[in-house]
Amino acid sequence: MADTPFLPDTTDADLEATLAAAASAAPDWADRAPGDRAAILCAVADALEAATDELVAIAERESGLPNARLTGEVKRTSVQLRMFAQELLDGGFLDVVIDPADPDFALGPRPDLRRFQIPLGPVVVFAASNFPFAFSVAGNDTASALAAGCPVIVKAHPGHLETSARTAAIVNRALRESGAPAGTFALISGQDAGVSALGDERIAAAGFTGSVVGGRVLFDVAASRRIPIPFFGELGSVNPAIVTTGALEERAEQIATGFVGSFTLGAGQFCTKPGILLVPEDATFIDSIVEQTQQVPAARMLTARIVDGYLDRVAAASAAPKVDVLVKGEAMPHPSGVAEVSPTLLQTTAENLVGDAEVLLEETFGPTAVIATYRDTTDVRRVLESIDGSLTVTLHTRTEPTGAERAELQQLVRVAATRAGRLVFNGWPTGVAVTPAQHHGGPYPATTAIAHTSVGATAIRRFLRPVAFQDAPAGLLPEAIRDDNPLDAPQRISPAGQSGQWGVNVRG
Repeated sequence: MADTPFLPDTTDADLEATLAAAASAAPDWADRAPGDRAAILCAVADALEAATDELVAIAERESGLPNARLTGEVKRTSVQLRMFAQELLDGGFLDVVIDPADPDFALGPRPDLRRFQIPLGPVVVFAASNFPFAFSVAGNDTASALAAGCPVIVKAHPGHLETSARTAAIVNRALRESGAPAGTFALISGQDAGVSALGDERIAAAGFTGSVVGGRVLFDVAASRRIPIPFFGELGSVNPAIVTTGALEERAEQIATGFVGSFTLGAGQFCTKPGILLVPEDATFIDSIVEQTQQVPAARMLTARIVDGYLDRVAAASAAPKVDVLVKGEAMPHPSGVAEVSPTLLQTTAENLVGDAEVLLEETFGPTAVIATYRDTTDVRRVLESIDGSLTVTLHTRTEPTGAERAELQQLVRVAATRAGRLVFNGWPTGVAVTPAQHHGGPYPATTAIAHTSVGATAIRRFLRPVAFQDAPAGLLPEAIRDDNPLDAPQRISPAGQSGQWGVNVRG
């Protein structure tokens, strides 16, 4: 195979051609039967799996991530594509609701109303730095948008341009050979090209995974357009983990080992890394955490820019008042030019976390965590209420909490659910299951769209919008909302003649 050419910044002329092709492809791709789109997604998954060794070799050299991690990530990418293919075959994503005409409706004669979901149009996806496959060129944003019926333009991440170029070539070939219209998918490169694409009126939505600073800039671009568009951004998350006295009585050493493994996994470059560990002030297992952290070897980070940002954040947090440095990490040169770093572990109190929230409750993207001791659940609740928004909150409890302990935990769970999109019990947040029930989201700054997820089957909903047909002639109805239902899509149909019977029974 010939070497993949260097991916230069996309020129204005090439970007215009890419945008025009996506706009041209949009009607055809949207009109493809769900089964046809499902087959094409599976063809892309097959092509990526067949090229696993080649892709992993490029990404391993370019990102510094280990072979096993990258091999698993290609597998995850293909699984995601097949998951959305299955969603297309099931048809539930269309969310069909049919209210037949009803002359006896309680509020007067009701027209025939039929609602379902249609694609938004061309989508621009900004690839992530920390997942060269699963959140990049053919990752979950791309897979869900293509499944929804939207052409996709991916802005490559500068940290893995060669990986991106080769992945895009494989995706484009699979799409072309499977009969997808030209313009269904494209790759662009360069910050200016990405911002220009986002501002172009042919783009109908955007997906992003990255930093708060970069994501907020793009979010504001999307919102300030003449016609604003949805911007589905995953920005930053501190992912607090809470350990109760009951949990420590049962399995203190297991919790210590799990925490160290989770916050240092992948050099701490996961959006779900537990950045804060809240423990009782009389906890004795902190020494074990320190000892295990000191044994974690240095690991290369993804890019030099990420290293710079990480070191600035560690310096700021370490210098904050009433913060003790339990383990001082180091940054060491690496032949790639991107430094290796060893973990840093800090300690303070829950009260100090709240008092210095601007410094200590900000995400540190890298292998650093803060242990904060608390006096009671009131301290814990104050910390949770001080967090702007998080992808996850983790609670380590007794296996079967009872009595007063259970009542206190129920209160914490209620608060935690207002701060995060996923609550993890007696486990760790790193590792996001790709399943229909998954929710990978949360209040800002975790995401810019609190109602949506970027992982799991319902991620497809981001790139769809509802349309209702009222009293439409049968011959003009789309297949999904026709009475004969040729797509065999699930249809929620209001029973005829019963809508006037609606009422509410309140038991006093």
